[in-house]
Amino acid sequence: MESDSDIKATPRGFHCTLCNVNLPNKPSLDQHVKGRKHQTLATVRTTRKTQEQHSVFVSGIKPDISQTDLAEYFQQFGPVTDVIMDKDKGVYAIVQFSETDSIQATLSCVEHQMKGLKLRVKPREKKEFKLIPKKNDSQNLQQVLNRLKPALCQLPCVNAQMQYVVERCELGENEKKARGLLVQLLQEVFVEFFPESHILPFGSSVNTFGIHSCDIDLFLDLENTKVFQARAKSNTEQAGEGMSDDGRSEDSILSDIDLSSASPAEVLELVAAILRRCVPSVHKVHVVSSARLPVVKFHHRELNLQGDITINNRLAVRNTRFLQLCSGMEDRLRPLVYTLRYWAKQKQLAGNPSGAGPLLNNYALSLLVIFYLQNCEPPVLPTVHKLKNMACEEEECVIEGWNCTFPSQPIAVPPSKNTQDLCTLLSGFFSFYAKFDFASSVISLREGRALPITDFLCQNKGEEAMQEEQPTKPHQTGPRLGPLNLLDPFELSHNVAGNLNERSQCSFQKECLEAEKYCRSLQYQRKSTKGKSWGLVRLFTPHGEVSRTKMEQLTISIPFKSVSLPEVLRNQLHMAGDGFRLLWFQKVCSAVEGVLQNVLGCHLAPSADAVFGEDSAVDAAEEMESTSASLNTSTNDSCDSVEYCDETSPLGATVVGAKRPLSSGSDASVSPQGKKPRLAKRGKPEFPHWIWVQKHIVWAGRRKVRRELIKDTDSRPEGSCMELESQVTAHIVEKEPALKDPLKFKVQPQMVGGTESTKAVLTLEPSSDKAGVFHDFFHFLEAFLPKMVETLLEKEVGSG
Repeated sequence: MESDSDIKATPRGFHCTLCNVNLPNKPSLDQHVKGRKHQTLATVRTTRKTQEQHSVFVSGIKPDISQTDLAEYFQQFGPVTDVIMDKDKGVYAIVQFSETDSIQATLSCVEHQMKGLKLRVKPREKKEFKLIPKKNDSQNLQQVLNRLKPALCQLPCVNAQMQYVVERCELGENEKKARGLLVQLLQEVFVEFFPESHILPFGSSVNTFGIHSCDIDLFLDLENTKVFQARAKSNTEQAGEGMSDDGRSEDSILSDIDLSSASPAEVLELVAAILRRCVPSVHKVHVVSSARLPVVKFHHRELNLQGDITINNRLAVRNTRFLQLCSGMEDRLRPLVYTLRYWAKQKQLAGNPSGAGPLLNNYALSLLVIFYLQNCEPPVLPTVHKLKNMACEEEECVIEGWNCTFPSQPIAVPPSKNTQDLCTLLSGFFSFYAKFDFASSVISLREGRALPITDFLCQNKGEEAMQEEQPTKPHQTGPRLGPLNLLDPFELSHNVAGNLNERSQCSFQKECLEAEKYCRSLQYQRKSTKGKSWGLVRLFTPHGEVSRTKMEQLTISIPFKSVSLPEVLRNQLHMAGDGFRLLWFQKVCSAVEGVLQNVLGCHLAPSADAVFGEDSAVDAAEEMESTSASLNTSTNDSCDSVEYCDETSPLGATVVGAKRPLSSGSDASVSPQGKKPRLAKRGKPEFPHWIWVQKHIVWAGRRKVRRELIKDTDSRPEGSCMELESQVTAHIVEKEPALKDPLKFKVQPQMVGGTESTKAVLTLEPSSDKAGVFHDFFHFLEAFLPKMVETLLEKEVGSG
């Protein structure tokens, strides 16, 4: 089996030579081999190997020789499946046969002569298939920054630096003209084959945010062509002449396809054929039918330009007009977008090399900038809803049922009253998203605010809300929820950032937090008198190697993942409304206790200062529910100003970065500094916590025990099955000796939300660790505990 030869055993596991990745164990290896990347590369390699075995290399031809000429000549040796020409110089070609016997017949012929030319035919060169690694490392990013650094350091202020970034990155006039000429050429070619069709550019090339070498995105509008074809068919049917047997016109390529019934894939294959055969300097043409919106990709050799052509993306053209309007009515938008795109690329937060990946795309990042500007005080940009109301009747636009109405000219929009400079706005962007609660919010540019995710957890409710906003759009489905939810301004069922994974979202927010800290320093605000890096230069440094003080406390985060919650729990959280964080946190605490006690065999230790005693958090949860109503009355809509520590509720949690409401009996004259002494007098801790005891090293050797138990018939990752993990623990407890001095540790749960992404944070601290095993146990829990909590939540809901 060929895939076996791709896998090499290493001292640390396995290495896949095809994909150039290392795998730590057999389950990971099995999962990788079945994965999309390995399967795709294996298929591509097989296809190319087959092509090599069925084709010959032909030279000695001239530019006036066509593919048809070559196909007709070589047809005498066997069926020809394809002929690939060198279109630019026209001196060689590759002829592919359907059978390998045809290769031998062709090579055995002593002399090949065609139209007075003596052809030279030889076997196709065999090349080893090899994955070329991406050249997008931090070293290259640093080299790019080094070219900008001298000029940036000489400028007088951050505002000037941001303007300079625009000048260095934006498309030049010659580049714009070259792209315009390519669009004209494609228009002339396609109108010959698709009468009355139009090629419309969209995306970075024309939305005023284009950078050097950005792709050119094109929409082939065939609506008029469909009308033309239907009209021509009707006329020919009436005349009874000039028709083929199926009633289609014979005077164009439309005789080969009926646009009204053809699938997008069929039309795109035809578009790809036209590009290959009729457009000079275009090569590497292929159809990507697996994309959300299928496209034909191509490369223009002379312009060194990548391009995409789609036939069903009219909304993208409208989105481009929207971005043009925004940059036209606010001069500060372009410097902000260019600067933040450059920053995101340097920090490896944006720019998926192959078009698909877990990073932010440029459109999503631009929308995040616009949303921030909508929420400045006063707003820099109006909401999409306000723009719709500013448009006149002639500007009303509905595409695929979505209301895409906005003014066509910036002059129709009143200027902003916000007078902040670029330096302040850039710093504000980082502050805004460093404290943004992505986990519990859905960003809406239409309304200019963050919608509660609970409105989308219950699918029917989310669809009803969209139906009220867009009554002309039938059969809507809600957006695909993820770690970062950013609704398209018009297509409200599309999450523009739906490709991001949890790591990408966390990295974005973490880099925003680091940038916010830096923007408060004098190194950002003032030019260095000693010629040192300052302003944007330090901000753009790849991977921001900012020295961080190591936290004394060890923490484990369990993020709120709406997409992984079972349907029953999603509905419960939806019904809880603004109090959904409290309900979710309660269930997470119960699940944490279940994992530690029932799966890992820990025991709750009696403690005078522990909030979670032997009564257990599960029982305490009932008391929490009775107090949650009163707590919710003191919680604002965004839950960003709540801190509660209720004596009657052992599960009372603390929301970080928030104010705590005074109790009804408190003295209003007492200063805030007086709160801690009052807590101290009551003898209550500032935060609730458990005290746990672990008598066995249940984290060591689990993988080996698990393999023995399942006898290599299951490749589920750690934390995927509660029953299995409990058996693993029981086996270790039975076979291995107990610790001479048991490990005793404190777990302090804390709910974070409102001013940052909603999550449960567990702070672990050893109370007694004479055996020195706490840190090993903690590192095991870092990966194990969040997975098991997720599993337990599903199990409890399913059995409830």
